[in-house]
Amino acid sequence: MKPTVRTFILFGLVALLIVGTGILQGWDLALVILNMGLVSAIMSLGVNLQWGIAGLFNVGVMGFVALGGLAVVLTSVAPVPDAWSAGGLRAIGALVLGAAVMTATVLAWKRTRNKWLVIAILIVGFVLYRMVRDPAVDAIEAVDPAGTGFLGGLGLPVVFSWFVGGLLAAGAAWIIGKTALGLRSDYLAIATLGISEIIIAILKNEEWLSRGVKNVNGLPRPVPREIDLQTDPGFIEKAASFGLDPVSASTLYVKISYGLMFAAVLIVLLVLAQLALNSPWGRMMRAIRDNEVSARAMGKDVTFRHLQVFVLGSAICGIAGAMMTTLDGLLIPTSYQPLRYTFLIWVMVIVGGSGNNLGAVLGGFLIWFLWVQVEVLGPSFMTALTQPLPDGSFLKEHLRDSVQHMRLLTMGVILLVVLRFSPRGLLPER
Repeated sequence: MKPTVRTFILFGLVALLIVGTGILQGWDLALVILNMGLVSAIMSLGVNLQWGIAGLFNVGVMGFVALGGLAVVLTSVAPVPDAWSAGGLRAIGALVLGAAVMTATVLAWKRTRNKWLVIAILIVGFVLYRMVRDPAVDAIEAVDPAGTGFLGGLGLPVVFSWFVGGLLAAGAAWIIGKTALGLRSDYLAIATLGISEIIIAILKNEEWLSRGVKNVNGLPRPVPREIDLQTDPGFIEKAASFGLDPVSASTLYVKISYGLMFAAVLIVLLVLAQLALNSPWGRMMRAIRDNEVSARAMGKDVTFRHLQVFVLGSAICGIAGAMMTTLDGLLIPTSYQPLRYTFLIWVMVIVGGSGNNLGAVLGGFLIWFLWVQVEVLGPSFMTALTQPLPDGSFLKEHLRDSVQHMRLLTMGVILLVVLRFSPRGLLPER
């Protein structure tokens, strides 16, 4: 079968699955799957850029997605004037001081190679940093801790935070890449996993910045709220012309609006990724991936190129993280789990076809569809499967009690089946 025909058939199959969900289980669930499928496809594009095209084994995807979520808070939430008055400028000054200490440390090491001088700068700098930071943070977190207790954001339109999320993730990736990209692939994986956990720990514990485990609710939205639409006479009249009640119509309207916005972002990123893949830069990256030694012998700066693609891929994950937090309308630092935001994204890329941008997008939609549907249909399937077993049997009780693990089991089975019969993914790299 020709690759183009195969691509159309597989995307058509995914479209049929989503439409079938709308017809059989309701359009609300179908649009939920579609919207998160779009976000997942963007995350897969970022990982595919790093792994599929450049061969970088990044298992810290969760950290970059979380930075995108933090960007939504820092960009779109209204500032808290009392918190800023209590210690906002001092907290920002502490961050600047910390950055200055790190810069001075690096410069001192490069120019003198004197480890005692470096240690002295670090100790003195750390003490000064804590002297400035701790009182400022305590003052900020003491301002209405039940309602705010943090600085808030800049109060800008929430869509702007998607770009900020990309920039924030790109900046973090640049710092990580400068220190970790020289490592072997297995060590790079461990380093990125550890750094992503550090990012999550910062989100959980730096309450003055992200409100920590208290979460940030009621984030600004780029689309109207359902309750506002339901009281709008013009919208009620329009909904009635389609035979819909205001509640159902407002829910569908909001979800479709999100879907159109996310689809526009995905199309733009996909076009850019395809142009990059087919450009001389893309061919060079694949040559580096396939034979790094030969690429170095040809005069290519492999480390710099790895840094480029690592930053680009992480920025895309940051954009997706910001879009996801916008869709949820709240930031919950404890919800970022490696299983959901790293393992599942890797399954999407592998099943779809690493090295193929369309494959990554396909994997994003397909795996997210199955992830949701297994949760919905899993209990019914397990009940039907164990029905022939006698009541009270150990096996029946054990299987029914283990139904919450069906998602992981299903993902593992899908991964094994695809790797067995189509090792390069459903849409292999051309």
